[in-house]
Parts: sequence; C-alpha cells; structure tokens
Amino acid sequence: MSFVDELKSAVTPRAALLVVGVFALQMLFIASYVGALHHPKPKDVPFGVVAPAQASAPLVTRLERLPGGPLDPRAVADEAEAHKQILNRDIYGALIADPAGRTDTLLVASGGGKALSVTLEATFRGVAAAEHRALRTVDVAPASPQDFNGLSAFYLVIGWCVGGYICAAILAISAGARPANAERAVIRLGALALYAILGGLGGALIVGPILGALPGSIAALWGLGALVVFAVGATTLALQSLFGIVGIGLAILLIVVAGNPSAGGAFPLPMLPPFWQLIGPALPPGAGTWAARSIAYFRGNDMLGSMLVLSAWAVVGAAITVMMSALKQSVPAAAAPADGARA
Repeated sequence: MSFVDELKSAVTPRAALLVVGVFALQMLFIASYVGALHHPKPKDVPFGVVAPAQASAPLVTRLERLPGGPLDPRAVADEAEAHKQILNRDIYGALIADPAGRTDTLLVASGGGKALSVTLEATFRGVAAAEHRALRTVDVAPASPQDFNGLSAFYLVIGWCVGGYICAAILAISAGARPANAERAVIRLGALALYAILGGLGGALIVGPILGALPGSIAALWGLGALVVFAVGATTLALQSLFGIVGIGLAILLIVVAGNPSAGGAFPLPMLPPFWQLIGPALPPGAGTWAARSIAYFRGNDMLGSMLVLSAWAVVGAAITVMMSALKQSVPAAAAPADGARA
C-alpha cells in the first residue's frame, strides 16, 4: 500500500473536517480572549455624583468630558442614595463632592470587580490632583480578603460551566450523541440534574466553609450553581442532539470561547470592548458571575435578569433535547409501513 493510500486510510475526510474545526476553534479562542482582555479600559461606567445643586450639573458635565469617556455620570440626591444605588448594582461608584472643604469622597465596590474600583480610584486621584484637592476612598462592598482581585466568583462559575458541558459530553460519548428516544432524553436530563445539584453544592461548600473565599448564603450559591451546571449541560445536550458530536465543539465555542472572556470576571463589563459587553450578560458564564457576586457582596440584589437568562438556557436546552429525540424516534416508526409496502 502506498503512502497516499495509508494517509487516506489513517485520516478520513470526516476526521480531516473535525481537525479543521478544531483549528478554527483554537484561532477563535485566541482571538476572543486576547481581543476582550488585552487592553481593558473603562467606557461609560454608570457613576453617581453627589454635590450641592449649584455644583452638581457642572461637575457631571466635567466628568462626562473626561478624555476617553470613561464615565456615564448622573446626579444622585445624597450619599445614602449613592450607597443604595451601588448596593443595588445600578452604578459602579460615586463621587461625594465637598465644595466647602478640600477633600472629596469616592465610593467604590471592589466586590463587583477590583480592577474597575482600582481604575476609578486612579482616575479620580488624577482629577483631584489636577484641581489641587484630596481624595478619600470608601469601599462600600469590599471583596473578601480571601478573594484576590474579586475573582473567586468568576472561577467558581467557570468551574460549574466546565462540569456542565463535560458531564453532557460524557453522557453523549458513552451512549450516542442523540438519545434514541424521548424517554432516554429525559433520563439523560435527569442524570444531569442530579449532577447539577451535587456540583452546585460542592462548589458552594468549597468557596464558602472550606476555603472562605466568598461570603454570602451557601444555600443561594448552591441553587445558583445547580442552575448554571444544568443550563450549560442542557445546552450541550441540545447542541449534540442537533449536530451530533460536533455539538460538543459548538458548546465549547459558546461557553468557553465566547462566554468566559465576556463574563466580566477578570475585568467588569464596562472595561470590555463593545462586542463582549453585549454578549456577556446573555451567556451562562456572564449571567452566573453577575449573580454569584450579587449573592456574595450585594445582598442578592439585581439577580433577576441573570436568573432569567440561565433559566432560558436550561429550559430551551432541555426542550430541544427531548424534541429532537422524539423526532428521531418517530421517523423510523413512520418509515416502517412504507418500507413494508414496497416489499
């Protein structure tokens, strides 16, 4: 047998296509991570300004005109309201101006992402220095001392996501990418749900009582983790039902390539380029990271949108998995009488 014949036998056209797909996935991975994270800078960060009536509008205007447009400032009634809006996650920080004195106060929330709070502080120290004023920084929702750079929530959610799509992939590899019938699809989803419950609990215990990395309700983190794992796993099962083994690659594209760099983990959303800002909240890693930080540092505020996103991925993924399995079951049954008639 010639070398060409050996090559054709060793590398089938299907295998060659899969290798090309893997190469494309690799290039997209590099482009997505480097594109999102190589040059983080704040843009239109929702930001509060507390100042006397006569000084508020001019100060808001000056902040709007900072080079590069880092802030989206808006007047806030008083310091208590600024605290409330930060904890509600409506704004990322606030400046409490004191025209009668020489020291202003900057409110930040490092629990929502330390990179942004550090950037805000550096920005306003520059503004204060230019105006020969002093600046005092108050962290309204500080990250835990055991949560370096506020990244623990992000890594927790990434771990849940990895568990979800690997569990779904194993179920497919061991018993076929497409379940033979709707009953088997339901069994797979049931097995995934059990895994999600255990995975959610395990993650919550590790970051909470075991490592002390995140504060917040263990029960709430458990519930969030179970939903994240099931949402990612159900989405992976659905993609496998639609596209076969290629669905695993599509799940990695969706969750790892697109979802992880846009999740607001290493750098909060206002520091990411527009494309990643747009897709991040709609994908499981971004929705999960936002919700985990809300539980840990913001009293569970502003979680509804993220929970709806995760629920949508879970419900749609499960529905497609069952529907495609039912269609697969019905097609041979419908074809059988016709085959018999031709015989």
